[in-house]
Amino acid sequence: MASITLSARSLTALLGEWKSAAPVYRGLADRIRLLVLDGRIPVGTRLPAERELADRLALSRTTVTAAYRELRDAGYLRSTRGSGSVTLLPGSPTALAAVPQGGFLDFSKAAVPPCPEVIDAAVAAAAELPRYMHDWDYDLVGMPGLRQAIADRYTARGLPTDADEIMITVGAQHAIALIARTMLSRGDRVLVEMPSYPHAYEALRGAGARLGAATVSSETGWDPREIEQWFARTSPALAYLMPDFHNPTGASMPLDTRERVARAAERHGTVLVIDETTAELNIDRPESYPPFVATATAACGRSAAASIITIGSVGKTVWGGLRIGWIRADRGIIRKLVSTRSMGDLGTPILDQLTVAELMPVMDGIVERRGRQLGATRDRLVDLLHDRLPEWSVPRVNGGIATWVNLGEAASSQLALAARSHGLVIVAGPRFGIDGAFERYLRIPISYPWGDTERAVDLLAAAWGSASFGAVPTSAYLDDVV
Repeated sequence: MASITLSARSLTALLGEWKSAAPVYRGLADRIRLLVLDGRIPVGTRLPAERELADRLALSRTTVTAAYRELRDAGYLRSTRGSGSVTLLPGSPTALAAVPQGGFLDFSKAAVPPCPEVIDAAVAAAAELPRYMHDWDYDLVGMPGLRQAIADRYTARGLPTDADEIMITVGAQHAIALIARTMLSRGDRVLVEMPSYPHAYEALRGAGARLGAATVSSETGWDPREIEQWFARTSPALAYLMPDFHNPTGASMPLDTRERVARAAERHGTVLVIDETTAELNIDRPESYPPFVATATAACGRSAAASIITIGSVGKTVWGGLRIGWIRADRGIIRKLVSTRSMGDLGTPILDQLTVAELMPVMDGIVERRGRQLGATRDRLVDLLHDRLPEWSVPRVNGGIATWVNLGEAASSQLALAARSHGLVIVAGPRFGIDGAFERYLRIPISYPWGDTERAVDLLAAAWGSASFGAVPTSAYLDDVV
């Protein structure tokens, strides 16, 4: 039985601008296929009835029937009389045999390769493990040594922090979901950025939040008046923001905007959740900012800082395979998070914590080297895209893990589908928006080795120049955006 039923209205919102040069039924099938592949329509979702969707899209029922038939033939849909049509991922030998020669190059994850220090740190952590095997098992807060090391880094960056203001989590996504479950009630309004990290949207919606968005762009960043007006109209319970090297635009929030956001949140009693997972990935940003909480404290006083929760992790600096993140918050909030956490998990792996603790003394060097690596890839990528795809507008980000490219036309989903047929997995712009926005944009990571990045541009150029964007991929691959 399908776990989710998607109404015609909701599906229409997800489809966005889906029509292309391909026949209408095929364009509709291709767009639904992409929505399934990149997770915007979960596997096992019941789609609206053919007549209902046809009426909503102002199409003939014959067109929708043909689109559903195309999806069934490709293995993306199972239809049962009386039960409707349910989404699938194709897993048959025939489908898997059609993977392009050489396999897929996966650019759906803006993730860094492991830094070389990880191996030695893991070996040293394993040697330390026997000391902790009898005293540390189910711990909801995290090991004192690691919490102190993280607190010391905040203090060094201009934000005095104690170890008991830190909770260790299983990565940043776990932190976002835990905060959402703890701080929100069903129906609460939440302010998010758009575009933004899609798994944050999912975690907030999973907690029952009603999302409203403030726009962010690579060129102009945030509009503080829009954010202030949103606070004034709705008094949101929570706001989720990424002010440093924003994912996916790469923008950084100016100091005066940070102060205005902090004041607005304090006036309306809003909890600010500040995602700083990319905050230290500086390439050549001319300004240097302390942690957001330090700015808020200077602008509004310590009482405002008590309602700000900061998220960090080593996933974007050291390696995503080390599932270690953290929450910095007021002690009272940490206690609430501990109470909630036991309903979902019973702690963070000890060996991973020990490994990260071994890395903390050399973290400054790791971060500095990451910045150089990202900068070198950024420079070469910008030059290559200007040469190969001159009609695209490519921002020169000064930090972070990706560039948010303007394609010049609403073709991101079509391009993502065509790229799959050429062997490249990349996420269409609407994955980072709400209800089908950002068809003109594509996130291209700058965190991959140069050889892979150069090959990705070759495949994108081939897909962009192909006779039709309507090529049908047959991979059983399901994107997971990072």
